[in-house]
Amino acid sequence: MVQPVGDLKRLEQNARDGPSDTYQLAKWRILNRLHDRNETMYYKVLIDNIEEYAPIVYTLTVGAVCQNYSGLFRRPRGMYFSAEDRGEMMSMVYNWPADQVDMIVVTDGSRILGLGDLGVQGIGIAIGKLDLYVAAAGINPQRVLPVMIDVGTNNEKLLKDPLYLGLQEHRLEGEEYVEIIDEFMEAVFSRWPNVIVQFEDFQSKWAFRLLQRYRKTYRMFNDDVQGTAGVAIAGLLGAVRAQGRPMIDFPKQKIVVAGAGSAGIGVVNAASRTMARMLGNNEVAFESARSQFWIVDAHGLITEERVDIDPDARPFARRKSELTHQGLNEGASLIEVVKKVKPDVILGLSAVGGLFSKEVLEALKDSSSSRPAIFAMSNPTKNAECTPEEAFSIIGEKVVFSSGSPFDDVDLGDGKIGHSNQGNNMYLFPGIGLGTLLSGARIVSDGMLQAAAERLASYMKEEEVLQGIIYPPTSRIRDITKEVAAAVVREAVAEDLAEGYRDMDARELARLSEEETVDYVKNNMWNPVYPTVVYKKD
Repeated sequence: MVQPVGDLKRLEQNARDGPSDTYQLAKWRILNRLHDRNETMYYKVLIDNIEEYAPIVYTLTVGAVCQNYSGLFRRPRGMYFSAEDRGEMMSMVYNWPADQVDMIVVTDGSRILGLGDLGVQGIGIAIGKLDLYVAAAGINPQRVLPVMIDVGTNNEKLLKDPLYLGLQEHRLEGEEYVEIIDEFMEAVFSRWPNVIVQFEDFQSKWAFRLLQRYRKTYRMFNDDVQGTAGVAIAGLLGAVRAQGRPMIDFPKQKIVVAGAGSAGIGVVNAASRTMARMLGNNEVAFESARSQFWIVDAHGLITEERVDIDPDARPFARRKSELTHQGLNEGASLIEVVKKVKPDVILGLSAVGGLFSKEVLEALKDSSSSRPAIFAMSNPTKNAECTPEEAFSIIGEKVVFSSGSPFDDVDLGDGKIGHSNQGNNMYLFPGIGLGTLLSGARIVSDGMLQAAAERLASYMKEEEVLQGIIYPPTSRIRDITKEVAAAVVREAVAEDLAEGYRDMDARELARLSEEETVDYVKNNMWNPVYPTVVYKKD
C-alpha cells in the first residue's frame, strides 16, 4: 500500500532513533518504544491491528530489524548466554526475575530467515515470535523469555563491525557447541520444569540434530522444522480440498520439493507421515508415501546414486528403478523433474528467489492435477521462488498459490481474483505452544503436531477453499490459535501425554468435550486489560 508523502515524512521525523531506510522499519521503532513504555497498551494495539502489525513485529520487517539490530538497540530485552558463560548458566537463570516462565524462544542467530548468519542480532526474531505468542495465543507477557545463545558468528562483516554487540569470533563447532546448548537446556528446565522451549533459526546441520537430541526429554520443538512442516501440510491438505476432493485423497498427490535444508526435509518427513497415517500407518503405507516425493536440491534430483548424500534426505532418494520408469537421472534439473513427473504440487523451500522460472511454471501447466498448487515458501519476499503474478499469468486462474511471505492478491480481470495465500508459521506455533502448556504434555509429539496441522486445514469453509483460499486471514488469528490449541490438548490427552495445568488435572481434561476444551483454552488466554484500581478510603 502506498503511504501519503506527508504521513511518511511525519513518521520519519518522529522516529529519528535509528536507521530509517524504510517506512516499515520506522513503524517498528515506534511500536518498540510503545512496548518499552506501556506493555499492556502495546499488546492491545497489536491484537486489535494484527493484520497490519504482524508483518512489522514479525516477517517481513523483523528481517531488516535483525540486520540493523546493533544500531537499533536501545535497551536489553531477553537473556543473552555466550560461549564465555560456560559453567555459569544455572546461576544466570536463577537470577532472572520471573518466578515462572511459560514460553522461551531461543536462537543462536546462525540462519535468520533467508538472511544467513546474523549472530547476536538474531535476538530480534525471538522477540518477534514471542510478541505473536502473546497476541495470538494469549501467553502472559510476564511469562515469556526471548533467548540468544551467542557462540560467535561467521559473518565477516559483523566480525569487523565496531558496533556489533556479540562475540567477535568465529562460531564454535562440534561437541563444544553441543555442550553449551546442553548446559542451557539443563539450566532452564531446572528452574522452570514446565517451560516450553521453541528453537528458532538454527542452521540446518544443528536444527535436526538438536531436535532429535532433546525432543523426547524436554518440552521443546523446532519451529523451522516442525512448524513450517505443519503449516505446509495444512496448505497441502487445503490444496486437495481446493480440487474438490476429500483430504483423505492426500496420499495420491505427487509432490516435487525444491530445497533439502532443515525446512524442506522437515516438510517432507511430516507430509509423508501424514500420508502414511491416512493409509494405515504400516510399513507398506510409509513406502507408498515416500514414493510420492521428488526432492531437488542445488545439485539436482536426489537419488540413491548421489555421493555423500545427506542422511536426512536419504530415505527420499529416488531409486534406480523409479528413475528408469520416469526417464530421469541423478542430478536432473527442476525443469526436467517437473516435465517428467507432472506433479500436483511444487513446493519451494530453497531460499532461492525466482527458482520457479517461466519454464518451470510452463511445465507445471501439464500437471496431472486439474488444479495444480504452487507453494513458494521461502522468506523474505525476495527469496520467494516465484510471485503470485508470475504463477497466475503463466498457469492461469486454476492454480492454487501460497507463499511464506505476504503478497497482494492478483486481479485476473472480469471480477476474478487470484488469491495469494500466505503459509505463515504464525497460524500454528502459537497454538502448538499454548496447547502444550494447557495440556501439561510431557513432550511435543508428532501426533500433537499432526492434530494442529489438520485442524488448521479444516478451519476454512468449503466455499472459501473452492475459491483457492487455503489459509484464513490473520485477522482471525486468536480464534485460529484457540482451535489449534484445543486440538493439541485433545491429542495430548489421547496419547496419554497430558499431565494437566494448574487446577485442571489430566483426568478432568479427559472428561472435557470438544466444545468444552475450546472454552477451556479461551478462558486461559491472557488479554491486555489494565487491573482495576481500588481506592482505599482513609
